Amino acid sequence: MDIFGNFSKLKDDKEKRKVREYSDLEFSYSDLSSESVDRVEEKNNPGFTSYLKAFSILIFTILILRLFTVQIVSGSLNQKLAEGNRIRPRVIEAGRGLILDKNGKPLAQNEPSFALAVYPSDLPHKTTDREAVYQKISDLTKIPLETVKKEAEKNGLSSLDEVTIKENVSHDDALLLEQKISDLPGVFVATKSIRRYTSDSGLAHVLGYTGLVSANDIINHPDYYLSDRIGKTGLESKYESYLRGVYGVEQIEVDSVGNITGVVTDNNNTEPVNGDNLVLNLDYGLQQATATALASGMATGTEQTGQPVTSATAMVMDVNTGGILSMVSLPSYDDNLFSIKISNADYAKLNADPTLPMFNRGIAGVYPPGSIAKIIMASAGLQEGNITAKTSMVTPPAIKIGEYTFPDWKDHSYESTNIQSAIAQSNDIFFYALGGGFQNIKGLGIDKIKEYWQLFGLGEKTGLDLPGEASGLLPDNEWKTRIKKEPWYIGDTYHVSIGQGDMLVTPIQMLRATATIANGGKLLQPQLVSRIVDRSGKTVKTFGPRIERQDFISAANIKTVQQGMRMTVQPSGSAHSIFYDFPIPIAAKTGTAQFMNNQKTHAWFECYAPYDNPQIAIIVLVEGGGEGYDIAGPVAKDMMTYYFANNK
Repeated sequence: MDIFGNFSKLKDDKEKRKVREYSDLEFSYSDLSSESVDRVEEKNNPGFTSYLKAFSILIFTILILRLFTVQIVSGSLNQKLAEGNRIRPRVIEAGRGLILDKNGKPLAQNEPSFALAVYPSDLPHKTTDREAVYQKISDLTKIPLETVKKEAEKNGLSSLDEVTIKENVSHDDALLLEQKISDLPGVFVATKSIRRYTSDSGLAHVLGYTGLVSANDIINHPDYYLSDRIGKTGLESKYESYLRGVYGVEQIEVDSVGNITGVVTDNNNTEPVNGDNLVLNLDYGLQQATATALASGMATGTEQTGQPVTSATAMVMDVNTGGILSMVSLPSYDDNLFSIKISNADYAKLNADPTLPMFNRGIAGVYPPGSIAKIIMASAGLQEGNITAKTSMVTPPAIKIGEYTFPDWKDHSYESTNIQSAIAQSNDIFFYALGGGFQNIKGLGIDKIKEYWQLFGLGEKTGLDLPGEASGLLPDNEWKTRIKKEPWYIGDTYHVSIGQGDMLVTPIQMLRATATIANGGKLLQPQLVSRIVDRSGKTVKTFGPRIERQDFISAANIKTVQQGMRMTVQPSGSAHSIFYDFPIPIAAKTGTAQFMNNQKTHAWFECYAPYDNPQIAIIVLVEGGGEGYDIAGPVAKDMMTYYFANNK
């Protein structure tokens, strides 16, 4: 609705008032020049005649002054009103906050751009004229006519809000458009900015992207405008309220065809305030090294399995703060496609890709953990007293329960095994016994196992500052009865005791479980953003370490598990062949998780380093990659090589 109302009606009202004023004056004069004069003449009163002449001169003077005011003094204003000039507010976009790595490298920033836009209220009121404007826009932009119409009218034709029709218009094209739309009411070229991302190294899943507001966005953010962009995924979405900034407003004068004729100085004008910047814990160099190593691991997996290995994820976490130093999920995608309004063809291609490039496997993918879950089983058994650091058993090649056989992954038959060597060699028999009981070891049972899974953060979101986390699945007797309509058997306990069966975890859950062992028993919330600063560099908010729980495993029992992980990369350990020459002492656990009816295996590797003074924890998952030690292990090794070479 126009802030000055209907100007054509205003003009008509003024003209009618002028006619009434003139007719009233004429009536008064005629009255005086006939009846009154006759009466004067009849009475032959010279004084009254003089009074009448003076009064007539006064009336004529007033009339002349009134005509001068209407025609000359107010002429300019009336002309503008007649032409339909209006004063309206125009929003001034605030610069969106930057996203920087820990060293200040911009990962998401703004570039100047232009857009073709309309003010719906300035479009022609006559349908045929309006359709002609839409057709001209369609011809100029190559956007389908129906799309132009739908966008222009999506908030009604009375809307004063700017509506963007075409984004990412170049400077040269903007100049050309300015000339060709000069006669189109309500159509103009707007100055904008577009988001530019450092899109390599799998950063798209972390940064996310922005897009034009949707109807649902407007419902949730009623103060947003139709031309606004909003964070849709990733950090762009999570920290929208900080990144957006505060828009300014200026009063502009618009003529009858929607052309801006000037900016009006007004006390209601306000300057925009740019959004705040995000400074991440993430190290761009380490992110690159992680992506490169992960791609190499996928290639090795393809070569060794003889089948395409197309997806994987890897992450690095500071074990003392919870800060995420790198996070890669492959395949990835180019989030710059969305910053310029992705085409239908490109979007359809991404959605149809069977490798799911827009899926963040690190936080949303759920998988059987395989043997990397044994560090939690070991912690639970030690803490509950079912075993000690000195408990040992002679392990057969398999355990038989009735007609069912539960074998070891490798022949460790008749070796005397304690918990440290069981971790190092990934002895399945020892962990079957620890979970379900066998020989001299009393089993924990599924309820106690689940209790410790939960203490280590499994079965729940980690609280990472990214949307889209999955919780995973922790099966038990109640779950199996409800979902599968079957009772829980000891074989089910054996399976979950080695990270198989129905249990599902996310890679980031296992990353922080590994960090919990590394830091002595503190379960930390993972965090991507380190601090938020304004454009002047002033810190707005900081994110320090957040400990969710601690001391649920004693220091002595943690130390025993750490020793087993250290032995994993030493002679007779499952990862010795990969790390025998690594200069930094590390602790690790390999994992090979079966899926697809045991026809394929995921390659897992978890580790932390340095062993004596832990700084980082790493998790690697190569989907369908084969064995954990020789596929995922080298990926972690390359990641640690980069980290320690650049963090001395």
